[in-house]
Amino acid sequence: MSKIIFITGGARSGKSRLAEEIALKHGAPLGYIATGQSGDGEMEERIARHRSRRGPDWQTLEEPLQLAEVVRGHDGYFQAMLVDCVTLWLTNLLLAYDDAPRALAHVKELTGMFPHLTTPLIFVSNEVGMGIVPENRLARTFRDLAGEANELLAATADEVYVTISGLPLKLKG
Repeated sequence: MSKIIFITGGARSGKSRLAEEIALKHGAPLGYIATGQSGDGEMEERIARHRSRRGPDWQTLEEPLQLAEVVRGHDGYFQAMLVDCVTLWLTNLLLAYDDAPRALAHVKELTGMFPHLTTPLIFVSNEVGMGIVPENRLARTFRDLAGEANELLAATADEVYVTISGLPLKLKG
């Protein structure tokens, strides 16, 4: 069974940097599963910044929707796989299906695979439910979906961290 590590926190809190540091301890080759899509110049810049931080030990796999299939298909190939990020994946699912229960079913499928995997998995997700209640239906649906997905991932993870202002706090494991 693989080790599952879940890292959450606010925007620009150091989540990805912590996840990369943990993954590097497993040695090469490392898989980076990117769920974000470059829809504009600002997002392209973010993606480029993340790529430049990683070295030659990383192989990037871009998958906006079929995360479970990519994880399953690369199990045993990498020393560790890092998924960055869960909330972008959920955004993609919600926009593709306009159906939060269907999106959450993808999360349940993914967590159901954990006992059968051999490669350590590290997940990065945003903590989006600590602010005010959003004013529109889509934003409220997304906030609730992200909260439920984070809860499922944290419950099934071996280790859970939250990052605040660049400082990690271990919550589980």
